[in-house]
Amino acid sequence: MKKNILLIGGRSKAKALSLSLVAKGCRVTVINNSHEDCQMLADIDKCTVICGDGTKPYVLEDADASSMDIVIALTNADEDNLVACQLCGKRFGVKRTIALLNDPKKTDFFYAMGVDRVICTISAVTDIIEQQAFMEEMTNVIPISDGKIHIVEVEISQEDPSVSRQIWEINLPKEVIIGCILRQNQTLIPRGNTRIRAGDILVLICGGGQEKYALLELKGGA
Repeated sequence: MKKNILLIGGRSKAKALSLSLVAKGCRVTVINNSHEDCQMLADIDKCTVICGDGTKPYVLEDADASSMDIVIALTNADEDNLVACQLCGKRFGVKRTIALLNDPKKTDFFYAMGVDRVICTISAVTDIIEQQAFMEEMTNVIPISDGKIHIVEVEISQEDPSVSRQIWEINLPKEVIIGCILRQNQTLIPRGNTRIRAGDILVLICGGGQEKYALLELKGGA
């Protein structure tokens, strides 16, 4: 079933997200209060564009907000994103609201006010820096299940010993699974005979703190 997604504000962020969502088969509607931005967004195929203020109920009504599965507020004003999400959630019954946030100090407040998901760009960048400092070759370490399982991305370079080897030839710890391979614009579900190439990003599902040992096997202790 196709998802109905409403984007509010954002200009370049809205354009990039719209293109990605449309390509995945979603029905996308964008609200933007800039006539110039609306003209730019109108060039996106299969994207409905409404010129107006996404914090106004009558504009949200014109956008048929009550039919949306997800609303994502992308404006540069935290307050506008909060108001838009609150209106969509409480007045129009949208089940999933997402707000972009510039000030990380407001994160708890946004959640307390009913926003389902808060994305803070500063916090995201900080997390990336901390992860990079922890282990340079690993990116995007995501703990789940109370931290007992990690999802880890490992980028493979030409010099790594795993290049050109099939997955079955690599002695990964039994607690580590290669969930998928990101190869250029493709997402591959690997099999035992899948051959690893330079430039691949391997998405590992790791248990028992075995990600470091997996890294040794894939990158030779680099």
